[in-house]
Amino acid sequence: QVQLVESGGGLVQAGGSLRLSCAASGRTFSSYGMGWFRQAPGKEREFVATIRWSGGDTIYADSVKGRFIIFRDSDKIAVYLQMNSLKPEDTAVYYCAAGHLYPAALAGQYEYWGQGTQVTVSS
Repeated sequence: QVQLVESGGGLVQAGGSLRLSCAASGRTFSSYGMGWFRQAPGKEREFVATIRWSGGDTIYADSVKGRFIIFRDSDKIAVYLQMNSLKPEDTAVYYCAAGHLYPAALAGQYEYWGQGTQVTVSS
C-alpha cells in the first residue's frame, strides 16, 4: 500500500523560505513521477512541480520557476520542495503525489496522494 506523508508546512513571512518533505513508502518508486500540487481556498488544485524519480528530471509551473526547487533523496525515499522568496499568493495546502507518468502536470494523472500540509505566507 502506497503512503505519502507530507510535512514541513507552516506560517512564514513574505520573502521567507520553507522546505516541504514527502516521505514515500509501499513500493519501489524508481519508475514513478513525483509531483507537488497546491490548492488555495476556493480554487482548483494546481500543479507546482514534478520530478522523474529515475534521472531527476524536473518541470516547474511558471508561477514558481526560479523560486522553488523539487528534489528527491533515493536513500530516504523522500521528495522535497524547497520554497524560496515566498509570496502571499503561495498560501495553500500543498500535496505530494505519485504516478506512473512523467511529465505529468494534471492532478488526474497521479495515482497516489498525501494528506496535504498547510503553507501560509503573511504579507
